[in-house]
Amino acid sequence: MINFAQRSWLQWLTLFGWIAIGTIIRFINLDAKPPWSDEFATLVFSLGNSFRTVPLDRAIALDTLLQPLQPHPAASLGDVFHNLMTESTHPPVYFLLNHLWLQLFPSDEGLVSLWAARAFSALLGVAAIPASFGLGWLAFRSRLVGQIAAAMMAASPYGIYQAQEPRHYTLAILVIIASLACLIVATRCLESRKPIPNWLVFTWVAINSLGIAIHYFVTITLCAEAIVLLAVVWKQFKIQNSKFKIQNSKFPDSPVRADFEPQFIDGSRESFAKPAPTTSGLIAVAAGTIAGGLIWLPFLQSIPDNQMTDWIYRGNPFGSILESTARFLAWMISMLWLLPVEGVSQPIALVCGAIVIAFLFWTLPILVSGWKIQLWRSPSRSGIQVLGGFVLVAIALFSIVTYALGADLSIASRYHFVYFPALMAIVSAALAICWDSDSFVQHAKINWTPRQQLRLKFLQTRGKVAVVLIWLLGFFGALTVVFNFGYQKIERPDRLVPIMQQRSQNPILIATAHYTHAQARELMTIGWQFKHLYGSQTHSPLFLLAQHDRSSNRSVETLYRTIAELPKPLDLWVVNFSSARHDLEKGNNKTCVPDSQRRPKAHGYRAKLFHCQ
Repeated sequence: MINFAQRSWLQWLTLFGWIAIGTIIRFINLDAKPPWSDEFATLVFSLGNSFRTVPLDRAIALDTLLQPLQPHPAASLGDVFHNLMTESTHPPVYFLLNHLWLQLFPSDEGLVSLWAARAFSALLGVAAIPASFGLGWLAFRSRLVGQIAAAMMAASPYGIYQAQEPRHYTLAILVIIASLACLIVATRCLESRKPIPNWLVFTWVAINSLGIAIHYFVTITLCAEAIVLLAVVWKQFKIQNSKFKIQNSKFPDSPVRADFEPQFIDGSRESFAKPAPTTSGLIAVAAGTIAGGLIWLPFLQSIPDNQMTDWIYRGNPFGSILESTARFLAWMISMLWLLPVEGVSQPIALVCGAIVIAFLFWTLPILVSGWKIQLWRSPSRSGIQVLGGFVLVAIALFSIVTYALGADLSIASRYHFVYFPALMAIVSAALAICWDSDSFVQHAKINWTPRQQLRLKFLQTRGKVAVVLIWLLGFFGALTVVFNFGYQKIERPDRLVPIMQQRSQNPILIATAHYTHAQARELMTIGWQFKHLYGSQTHSPLFLLAQHDRSSNRSVETLYRTIAELPKPLDLWVVNFSSARHDLEKGNNKTCVPDSQRRPKAHGYRAKLFHCQ
């Protein structure tokens, strides 16, 4: 077997290979998939533009609808910050960086370059590969764990999905990796009863504050880290207390002096009159992180009442507990493997799903055995306890938010970036034992129990072949994502727009009700696809955003007024506009009649065609 420790050049060459593979995968078909509405939020705000420039309550042309996607040289970082803070619920760091990045690229037919926007996120995803190597190396003191972590991150289907969207999640993943590295170092300081260095305190506070300014869900990461640290502190306190009791029991009649400092069996001395030196460092980290997070408190307080976040509070998670639990498991599995489950026939999707589930049951004993052996080894015990505990606590916090607070975090896979890098690290630690099982069997200590020996021999029967198979299924999952057979976009205008063109022989009006700029983004997905497929032709459709008023039927009245003002014949497409569709189907507007053909199905849209004569 190649000894990486003795051949550092091979170590770096292998890591470069994983980076190259990950880069190629992330840039395949980067701009082939049409953008969905959340991506338009990134594009518009990163340009320093606003959705408020899109006119409401009147028919507008395609170029007017897409005007917020036009780069403006005069737009500044201040414009990015102002528009984001007044129109969105996200912190600004990623958008500010993306603004600077997009200035390096020319426009695409007058609009922002989709490839450029996605490339920034893809590059951040590539950076997570060597970062994962560093986390694995640091946490488990093993280059082999680092190499497997880099390999798994390079081909992770979930990682590819996040990296191919111009969103802030890949940047947040990098920050979480850095914060977890600080957690590992701090834990070792606690275990060795050494003070946390000042450089680590300042670095950790800066990383945590930056993470909160990238995505508010990083606070879940920080809460999970805090709980793990409290567990480590409590464990050290119990060990310390037991040592003191043992020492005291050896000399029960010794006099107690005022300046007495108990001496433990290992010869160390510790005073109980003051906290351990590591405590002050942890307090400083906690205080600095809280101070860095309080900056965003006014914005955080407004999020629960914001219409932009209403969708996550809909439904009763307890009423569909099996469904939400299944989603949690699906997102975690897709971090490792995926096969075509979208864009294929149902039998193929079912077969692929069954293969993934069967492979999971085949892999679980390998992972469990690897984790147990890592727990038995003193060099890696701390790493598996800290990162494994972090993953369990993070998942528990997700469950509390979902079931106790009623915000179903299982709905969106993108939110699970919080524990993604830690999960990849502990999986890699288990696979490293399987890869190197022959060496472990040869050098196993005599005092290893028969149970421990049995687990080693079990992993030896799987060996390197098992690790290669696990990575290959992840690689096929990565290709599944890039070729659009998994993790498809929420909206599929590439399916809806050709149907519109095929079914409509007359000028088209596409209408929807306007609640927030989310509806403007939904129409932009359709408009972008029209421009992409047909260019700025004279027969491009008109669009209507009818302002919704909960106390009246204003949006439907606006639609009828607009129809009356436009020349006939006219083909009206109502998209995600239930009130208008029901009203038109009742015949309340004599001008428009529903199309007799079956309603088209396109993911993300509830579309209905009416012919207005």
